Amino acid sequence: MSGIPEPDEFRAEARTWLAGVARPRAAGGKWGSGSDSVAVFENWTEEQEREHTARVQEWERTRYDQGWSALNWPQEYGGRDLPAYYEQLYRGEEAAFDVPHRPEIFPVTQALIAPAIGLWGTEEQKRRWLVPMLRTDELACQLFSETEAGSDLAAVRTRAVREEGGTSRSSEAESGGGWVLTGHKVWTSGARVATWGVAVCRTDPDVRKHAGITVFLVRMDAPGVTVRPIRQMTGGTSFNEVYLDGVRVPDTDRLGPVGEGWRVTLSVLAAERLDSGSLGLDNADQALDLAGNLSRRLTGSEQQRAADLHLRTLVQRLMGLRVTAALVAGREPGAEASVGKLYATETMRRTSDLVSELLGPSLVADTEEWGTYAWTEHLLGAPGYSIAGGTDEIQRTILAERVLGLPKEPVR
Repeated sequence: MSGIPEPDEFRAEARTWLAGVARPRAAGGKWGSGSDSVAVFENWTEEQEREHTARVQEWERTRYDQGWSALNWPQEYGGRDLPAYYEQLYRGEEAAFDVPHRPEIFPVTQALIAPAIGLWGTEEQKRRWLVPMLRTDELACQLFSETEAGSDLAAVRTRAVREEGGTSRSSEAESGGGWVLTGHKVWTSGARVATWGVAVCRTDPDVRKHAGITVFLVRMDAPGVTVRPIRQMTGGTSFNEVYLDGVRVPDTDRLGPVGEGWRVTLSVLAAERLDSGSLGLDNADQALDLAGNLSRRLTGSEQQRAADLHLRTLVQRLMGLRVTAALVAGREPGAEASVGKLYATETMRRTSDLVSELLGPSLVADTEEWGTYAWTEHLLGAPGYSIAGGTDEIQRTILAERVLGLPKEPVR
């Protein structure tokens, strides 16, 4: 590949750069020291979320400005025109350094929304949004899920009604009119810190449900947008409800053709599942460390669960390599991504099973002992990933239709 460094050369270059801008992470830090957090979903206040977001933005801007972000993007957007899997090579090296943990809003912006704009956006939209999002000057959240639609995203009820003429707030919309959005979205991560929300809306209620959808980018500080945090049973508020009450959006902020929003949405969802294979691996590794640091001998059942979890982490990492191999071959992973998502959620369940058996009452009684009660965050959060990023049932449907060739359910 002309002009493209070999993977080993690239990784060595990345290590050298990282060593100059960040401290190495303590390798296998002493058990019982440092943070014992194994939270699946961030458990913070709005102030904490904003402070952490600002720290991550500072790091991501450093990466972008020095040529270590947007690696697979063209140079005009600050990238290096490298194959997509080079981002994974970089992440593998970065994991050895003490850099801020990226909450969900960052991969959503950089790896889901920006590529969708690159695929569906007009040239003007690409100029407006791509660099600010890749550099994380602007962040974007997904206004997808609705309480009434459940896992059937095509059943959205949030309405977008065409508003002809120059009545929109934005002068950009005066020539082509705008849209008025009304509806309710739920389970939105990062809504409090996002600049933009990507809203899936119904624009034609009289056609089949997959055909009457259009996607818009909505300013999260626009009049009529209300964000309400959802209190989790762990006490945190990392998810939000978002209400759209007569929100005016210029037609220039529509992404993709009118009525083609389902295809735009699918491009975002496909990207989301590519990154799901790494879910839960850090917590699984920590559960295995817990098993190795108990002050007693493991029972036969505990040994079997620990061995099973160890093997699963190896297999899950191999699945991640399969996804990478598909990208290297120039094809979009399909079955690999869905299998990886299903496998990852099962790994998270089995992590919970092992920890529950190892800790017993110490799991539910807060004795302030390191690495015990903290696991309640994992147990309470892990089941959510059987829904997030495409439910287990949706993944099985994809495999049934695209791999096994079973007939699709008729569209109603």
